[in-house]
Formats: sequence, C-alpha cells, structure tokens
Amino acid sequence: MAGPPAAWSNWAGNQHSTALVTERPRSVADVAGAVRRAADAGRSIRAVGSGHSFTATAVADGHRLDLAELETDVTVDVTRRLVTVPAGMTLHTLNDLLAGHGLAMPNLGDIDAQTIAGALSTGTHGTGAKLGCLSTFVTGLTLVTGTGEVLRCSADEHPDVFDAARVGLGAIGVLVEVTLRCVDAFVLRAHERPAALSDVLADLPGLYEPHDHAEFYWFPYTDRVQVKTNDRVPADDRPLPRWRGWLDDEFLSNTVFAGACCLGRAAPALAPRISAVSARALTERTYTGRSDRVFCTPRRVRFVEMEYGLPREALTEALTALRRIVDRMPFKVLFPVEVRFTAADDIWLSHSSGRDSAYIAVHQYVGMPYEPYFRAFEKVATELGGRPHWGKLHWRDAESLASAYPKFADFQALRTRLDPQNLFENPYLRQILGP
Repeated sequence: MAGPPAAWSNWAGNQHSTALVTERPRSVADVAGAVRRAADAGRSIRAVGSGHSFTATAVADGHRLDLAELETDVTVDVTRRLVTVPAGMTLHTLNDLLAGHGLAMPNLGDIDAQTIAGALSTGTHGTGAKLGCLSTFVTGLTLVTGTGEVLRCSADEHPDVFDAARVGLGAIGVLVEVTLRCVDAFVLRAHERPAALSDVLADLPGLYEPHDHAEFYWFPYTDRVQVKTNDRVPADDRPLPRWRGWLDDEFLSNTVFAGACCLGRAAPALAPRISAVSARALTERTYTGRSDRVFCTPRRVRFVEMEYGLPREALTEALTALRRIVDRMPFKVLFPVEVRFTAADDIWLSHSSGRDSAYIAVHQYVGMPYEPYFRAFEKVATELGGRPHWGKLHWRDAESLASAYPKFADFQALRTRLDPQNLFENPYLRQILGP
C-alpha cells in the first residue's frame, strides 16, 4: 500500500524528513515491488523502523518503506532454539513471543522499542564481556536487494552477504525476515549499587569478568557511579516490589530526572549539584525477574546520544579524557555517561569486529547544546581506535572509517554489487560509506 508525502521524525526529534511516497508492504513480494518502483522512478528508497536512531540513517526523501505491516511466517523451533520472524517486528513483541515458548534472547540492550531490522542494522548491543551484539545471534536472514532480488543468506548460503548484512545499515538491501538463535528462558538477578569511579577503574576486570552482564553510569562533576550487574539464577525468588519499581524506574529515573533536566537547562549553574543529587538518589537494590524485563527499562526523558566502541584496554584513558572535557565545556552536561562491554565478533561493520570492546555513551538533554561536547570526545575516541555506533550521532566519514574496519572495502564492493543504482542511499550513507 502506498500513501502520499508524509512527514517523519525520530524519537529524539533531531532528524526529520518528508518522503515523496510512503509504502507499507504486507509481503516480501510487496517489498520487492516497492524497490522496483523506486528504481523505475529514479528515486531512493529507505526502510524505517521505530525511529530510535539518532543519526539520519532512516531519513528518506524519495520513497519511505514502513515495514510495520509486513507479514512473514513466524516459526518457533523450541528444540533447536531458533525463531524466524518478520524484520519489522519490535523487540518488545519478539520478547513476548519467545517467553510464550519458554525461550529468550541471550542478551538485549536497555530499550525494546526498536524493530529487529533497525536494531540489527545499526549494531545494537547490550552488555556482557563474553557476548556480542544482537547481530551475533542471527543465523539466517532474507533481504531484498537493490535489483529487487530476494536473497536468503546464512553462514552456508551467500556467506559474504550474511557477514555484511547482519550489520548492514540498510545499505545493501531491505531486511524482511530474520532467524535468531535463542536460549531457554532464564531469570536474572540484578544488583545495582553506588560506587566510586576511581574504585571501578582500578579493577575493571573485577567488574566485567565475574558477571554475565555488567555496566556502570558515571555522573558528571562527581566521582560517583551507579554499577549494574545481571547474572543468571535458577529461580525468580526476589521479584522487585511494584512500588519499588515505580519509585526507581518511573518516578526517580523518569519523572524526577525529567524535572531535574528541565531545571538544569533553565539554570545551568545548578548542573553539578543536580548531578551530585542524582548520583545519591539511586540507592542499592537487588531483585530477580524475567530476563527481558530486567534488561529493558522505560526511557521517557528525551535526549541525544553519541556512543563509541573502544578497544577494552583504552577505557580508562578515554574516561579520564572525558572527565577533563566535561569540566572545560562552556555549558553543562546533564546526563550520566554509560559504559558497557561486548565480546569480539566477525561481522564486517560491527563495532566489535575483531576485538573485545568497551563502549562509552555520552548523552545530552534535548534542547541543550551538545555538538562541541560530542565532537571533543569523538576526537579522543578516534585517536584511541574507537568506532562510532551507527545509530548514534557522530561526524566520521568514509575516509576516516576505512582504516577502522578491515572489511570496509569489501562492504563497499558488496554494496555496489547488490545496489548498483544506489537506491538505498541517503546523505548519511554517502557520508559514512562514500558515493
């Protein structure tokens, strides 16, 4: 189904576009037809998900492809722990589907509103020193190429396309169906506690090696962090009381934090004090719960974000430099800095391709200046061998990225082969991949 020109913006409100045509395919054949129609009209075509990327990766000025109504056969193989689903399905829907069959994703990020295609295509990850990004759980995928061909890929079938398309940026085809490797449903024991940043940095392996999942948030202008660890346990024997979940996750982390950010935006001089109070408001807690419900939390305070994947050994140096950057900025930083960990993988454009990584994510409240802050940290991260998250703000270009990814030229060549007319191109892809 095709519609008239329609305006679009992402979740953060920092990216906007108006496509000439919006198509809402219901089948894989419809997707292939939409690609061919865009080619015949000499226009670009981009698939959009739920708009949780901060970059312009989903901006479409020609044809926009909304996959929310795309239907493919949903199959769940409990014995082999495999699920095949339409790529336009959201992670939230996927998690509920799996739970109904006694299965779960091995790892997740902290937001479940993204579509599967969007999450995979930008390299979305959770945290876990022995676990890769979400794309490492893909065992097969189907995409529609720039010629309208429907291509089924796996490690055995078109393996080069498989290695590229798992984090494909929507540049080599439209993901329409994905097969994911799952695990038996499991319970997580979450432990959240305040700590001193200096203590955490003094023994980083002591944080991420003993735990299935570990991360921490640093509060600018302080030496305080909130450490979060999640570990598998056999029983859900310590559920979080409803009142405590509402208090911490809704009231303090969303309602109160939103008010604090508004105050900090109106009176920037108060930002260091607000950060100190925020650091002490989140106290220690331990609870158990279904894995996806522990991984994923509500995010109602709007922000913009940049995230860099770094060689794990560079984390302390990067954070030390970041603290100096925050202190010398002419404006204040209102959001905590998030640090996570992932294992190496073999996906061509994965941020962790070929190396174990530590991720540093910097945020700023909507309406506050951010570009000088983000650019200053990007310079530090780039010099330390960092790779930008594809769905989060950065200013790198194809020339600077070519040396960061050993398979970058291979990806460019594959893109030319599968999309010879550059149908899937937009300004963001021209910036990061070249014309």
